[in-house]
Amino acid sequence: MTMRVNEWLRLIAGAFVLLAVILGATVHPYWNYFAAFVGVNLIQSAVTGWCPMMTLLRKLGVQE
Repeated sequence: MTMRVNEWLRLIAGAFVLLAVILGATVHPYWNYFAAFVGVNLIQSAVTGWCPMMTLLRKLGVQE
């Protein structure tokens, strides 16, 4: 199965949030701000229709 832009986006966002929560629990609570940043970016992309990560993935040649 070939992953497309939407699948890559969900994978990357999920990995970032999971990593931030783990680091927030084990290293320093400020890592939770990174998880919040990812969440805010997902909300922003839902409202505006533009996502920086999707733009990057398209430039890297990920299939639509």
